[in-house]
Amino acid sequence: MPDPGRLELAEFYCKEGYRLQTSGDLEGAITAYTRSIELYPTAEAHTFLGWAYSFQGKIDEAIKECEAAIQVDPDFGNPYNDIGVYLIEKGQYDEAVPWLERAMVAKRYEPRHYPHMNMGRVLVRKGRYEEAIKELKTALDIEPNYVAARLELHKVLGLLN
Repeated sequence: MPDPGRLELAEFYCKEGYRLQTSGDLEGAITAYTRSIELYPTAEAHTFLGWAYSFQGKIDEAIKECEAAIQVDPDFGNPYNDIGVYLIEKGQYDEAVPWLERAMVAKRYEPRHYPHMNMGRVLVRKGRYEEAIKELKTALDIEPNYVAARLELHKVLGLLN
């Protein structure tokens, strides 16, 4: 059982990191996430630290943090999707697919539409438009107001005309 005071402080630093990151202070966010992890490692803190690194263009570091997040909590879906996205950014489409598939079935994952959108992006780049349309429609079935998926779907449909 973790020390409740230590856990509470770790949660504070994780939330502070998120606040700093969303306000544009990446270095402050990285410091706060790192402090959170030192106090009590969580999948969320590792994933968000990876996210901050990705905004700095440090994709390999971001992937390492997501891998650490998965070690802490293999049921947390965000790091699987994020690794998929980072691999897409590196142009490693085939390598991204299994990570996105794992995000789709993760036990603890709220934005389930993201990996379907990202899989759609991979399939478009591979010229597999019909499959991409299916994934994008799935993203929209899950989250009908997901504008990015709607735009991507219209783009793909336009390629078929």
